[in-house]
Amino acid sequence: MNSCAHTHQQPYLERSRLKFGLSLLSSVVIATIATDAVATNGYFSNGYGVKSLGMGGVGIALPQDALAAATNPAGMGLIGDRVDFGLTWFKPNRESRLRNTAGGSGALDGTYDGNDTDNFFIPEFGYNRQINPDVTLGVSVYGNGGMNTDYSKGIPYFNTTGSRTGIDFSQLFVAPTATWKFAPGQVIGLAVNLAYERFEAKGLQNFDNPSFTSATGHVTNRGHDNAFGGGIRIGWIGQLNDTVTLGATYQTKTYFSKFDKYKGLFANGGEMGAPANYGLGIAFKATPQLTLAADVQRILYSDSDTIGNLSLATLFSGKQLGSSNGPGFGWRDVTATKIGASYAYNDNLILRAGYDHTSQPIRKSETLFNILAPGVVQDHLSLGATWTLPTKGELSFFYSHAFRKTVHGSGSIPLAGFGGGEADLSMQQNSAGIAYGWNL
Repeated sequence: MNSCAHTHQQPYLERSRLKFGLSLLSSVVIATIATDAVATNGYFSNGYGVKSLGMGGVGIALPQDALAAATNPAGMGLIGDRVDFGLTWFKPNRESRLRNTAGGSGALDGTYDGNDTDNFFIPEFGYNRQINPDVTLGVSVYGNGGMNTDYSKGIPYFNTTGSRTGIDFSQLFVAPTATWKFAPGQVIGLAVNLAYERFEAKGLQNFDNPSFTSATGHVTNRGHDNAFGGGIRIGWIGQLNDTVTLGATYQTKTYFSKFDKYKGLFANGGEMGAPANYGLGIAFKATPQLTLAADVQRILYSDSDTIGNLSLATLFSGKQLGSSNGPGFGWRDVTATKIGASYAYNDNLILRAGYDHTSQPIRKSETLFNILAPGVVQDHLSLGATWTLPTKGELSFFYSHAFRKTVHGSGSIPLAGFGGGEADLSMQQNSAGIAYGWNL
């Protein structure tokens, strides 16, 4: 009797969960638009999807859920019919220190806390369908951010009134994805990245004059502005044998419309594109229970003039804020290396751990402008788990700690016009997430 009832209830449960999951897509998009992501590999997240984040962000050769297209679209060809949604909490700690300022008098020395806003909640969503044995269609919804600060007492170089200073920047990607299994164990995938970004700056009044900007009145305190863009990501996953899988992926630069409200701040009249990136991955099934994986990713921050161009050095060479090829944040291209392990403790419990290291995007000479975006952390450690429920749904968790990192400025505050001195940037971060997913 109970078995028969369960059999009749199962299709209803599956239909109910699918309907609920699909209805989340619109709400996740709206929530992500209204939320600011804070990431740790520059302003990219170290991983996408709670399962991946529990393994240090690996995923190029190891897809685990319907967020796979955010890392490698080919992964959607290996997960079958599936729905996933989740929520991640980020709590960064950002601090800036000014020293030896004002010609060595120390008149502006001090430590400035950028954490007046310090809790962020980031939703995620993924859906995938196996159209036939060789073709899948799906969508992954995820966000980027990390360039967010809120100094309630201001920064003296940016305004002279002590008014609130900071920026608020986030990006949303909705990635419809198709995959094709063109040979046994060989999958290629294509994701079209439909993107949205928003930005706000406060407290930069000292730069809102013709000495610094090409468009006065369009530097600061203009409220949020919006931009829309697009790009593509391609990927491949190949199973060499029963134990080894390789993966590769490339994402083009994502081109956006311009932030008209901030055309006097960002290079090229308000341009802020998402840089190209690429990566390689490997997954190794060491035992029936233990899987090891590693990824190497290269992020080309120099792709974007606003992110990659030098700041004050460019400014004092005659280039104004907002001008063609004008000053930016001066970030380097970075390489992120990730390793992770997944262990099936029993039929219902999978345990995960991972580590991520990225090279430093912020130069010691570029720390003054980057008080606004101190994305300096380089190392974080992650733990995670998935519990399979009696309904066959999966409840997943992760926790990650980004270790405190300080970049000490060197020649970071110009003598001419600023009086010299140094700006030091420090950051650490905790994050945790929960996700629920199921196979359809």
